[in-house]
Amino acid sequence: MLRRVIRYSEAFKQKVVKEVEEGKWRNCLEARKVYDIRGGATILKWQERYGKNKNIGRVVRVETKGEREHIKELEKEKRLLESALASAQVKLVAYESLFKCAKDIYGIDLKKNSGGKVSADLVEAITE
Repeated sequence: MLRRVIRYSEAFKQKVVKEVEEGKWRNCLEARKVYDIRGGATILKWQERYGKNKNIGRVVRVETKGEREHIKELEKEKRLLESALASAQVKLVAYESLFKCAKDIYGIDLKKNSGGKVSADLVEAITE
């Protein structure tokens, strides 16, 4: 059994939407019955496209050329700062690992400022 495909013209769609919005029909269901339109949400889709409220919910951004350039500069600066932060975090993890190893191997807690002097040989051995 072949299925019949019905195509409606743009003018027809706009006419139906206008009639529904002006109150000629109580609701979309009544308009569907009058015009024998198949599909439950057909007229609702047409209203989204052609209706008087078609632009509600859309964001329209108006900006000058200078504003756009400023935004691009800020985005570039943000990327640089994120990169610097990531690098600092890697260094922090490396130093924490170094301090833990120094404590485990040599028994010296480098995080505490104990006032004691650490020998140059020990510092050299830790940093190698």
